[in-house]
Amino acid sequence: MSGIDLYPTSLRLLGRDVLVVGGGKVAARRAQGLLDAGAKVTVVAPEAGHDVVRLAEAGLVAWERRGYETGDLDGVWFVQTATGVPGVDARVAAEAEERRIWCVNAADHEASAAWTPATARVDDVTVAVNAGGDPRRAKALKDAIVSALREGKLPLRRHRAPSPAGRVSLVGGGPGDTGLITVRGRQLLAEADVVVADRLGPRGLLAELSDAVRVIEVGKAPGAHQATQHEINEILVREATAGNVVVRLKGGDPYVLGRGGEEAEYCRRHGVDVEVVPGVTSAVSVPAAAGIPVTHRGLATGFSVATGHDELAELPARPDHTIVLLMGVRRLAESVAVLRSRGLDRTTPVAIVERGWTPEQRVTIATLGTIVDRARAVGVANPAVIVIGDVVRVSPYAPSDLRRAPYLSSTAP
Repeated sequence: MSGIDLYPTSLRLLGRDVLVVGGGKVAARRAQGLLDAGAKVTVVAPEAGHDVVRLAEAGLVAWERRGYETGDLDGVWFVQTATGVPGVDARVAAEAEERRIWCVNAADHEASAAWTPATARVDDVTVAVNAGGDPRRAKALKDAIVSALREGKLPLRRHRAPSPAGRVSLVGGGPGDTGLITVRGRQLLAEADVVVADRLGPRGLLAELSDAVRVIEVGKAPGAHQATQHEINEILVREATAGNVVVRLKGGDPYVLGRGGEEAEYCRRHGVDVEVVPGVTSAVSVPAAAGIPVTHRGLATGFSVATGHDELAELPARPDHTIVLLMGVRRLAESVAVLRSRGLDRTTPVAIVERGWTPEQRVTIATLGTIVDRARAVGVANPAVIVIGDVVRVSPYAPSDLRRAPYLSSTAP
C-alpha cells in the first residue's frame, strides 16, 4: 500500500463506540487518542499493562478481561487491533472487513483497511502525517510541521471565522531585524487578518504576509505622524470589533516607551480582548548591536532608559550608571547640557547607534564634550539610540583613546 492508495480524512467519533483489542503500550496509546476524540472505548484483552489498567480504574475505558470474540464488533464504529499476535489481529481485521467496520491492524499495516497517522495539535489545528508506512519518518515530518506552526512560519490565518469576536495582539517586533521577533509574535502574525504597523518594527516580515492580510500603516516620525495615538487606538478597536484578528506590530517592546500600555487599556475599556507579547527592547538590543553592554562588571551595574524629551535632572549623573536615550537626536544638545550641569564629566564616552540591526547601521562614538559637534558633522538622524557612560569603552567601535583603561584588560574571574 502506498500513499496514493489512501484517502485522507478525519473521523468524528464523539460519543461513538470503538473497540481496542489488546492491552499493551500500543493499545494504551491508541485508546488514549480515541478518548481524546470523545469516543466510548472498550478494551478487550486477557491481560493489560499499567497504562490500560490506569484508564480502566479511572472509569475512562471499559476493560473486558478475556480474549477477542466476534460479538465484540456489535455496534462498533471503529476498531484498533494491537495484541502483538499477528493471527489474532488478522482475524479481528478480517471480521471487521466483513462487517464493513473500519479497522487499523497494528500487526500488518500493508493489509490494514485504515492507518493511524502521526498526529499533534497546535491551538485548533490538527496535524496528521502518513509516510508510506514508516512511522518514524511520519513522526519526524509531523514534528517539523508543528515546529514551523509554533514559530509562525506557516499561515495560521483563519478563512472561516469560528465567531465574530475579534481580538488585538500588541506584538513587540524587536529592533528591526526579522530574526529578533519572538516565536509567539511570529505565530500571531501568521494568524492575523489585519496588521497595524509601525515604521520601526521588523518591516521585512510584512512582505511574508498573505495578500489577503490588510496592512494599516500608522508609523510615526518626528514631525510626520501618519496617525495620532488616539487614531491608532480607534483603529485597533474598530478592526477587532468587526471580527478581525488584529496584530499591532511595534518596534522594540510595546511596554518600553512604546505606548503599549495606553493601547491595551483603550482596547480593554472598549471590550476588546488584548494580548501583549513582549519584544526585544531597542534600549538594550541596539547598544548590543554596537558591542555595548548596558551593564558591565567594573564599569556599570545599573542603567536608566529615557526619551530625549524627558527631564534628565532626576537620573543618576555618573559614568558608572549607563543612560540610554531613545528618540533623543533632536534634543541631543539640550540633553548633554543638562547632564553636564549635573556634574557629568565632559570626557564621559557617548555612542549614537543609528538604524541598529539593519544593513545601514552606523555607530558614532565621542565624548560628552564633543558628541554634539560630531553628530552634527556626520549628520546623525533618527532612528537612533544614544548611550552615555563608561560602558561605551567596551565597544569595538570605540577609538583607542577611549579604550585605554586598565580594567578593560583585567583577567580576574
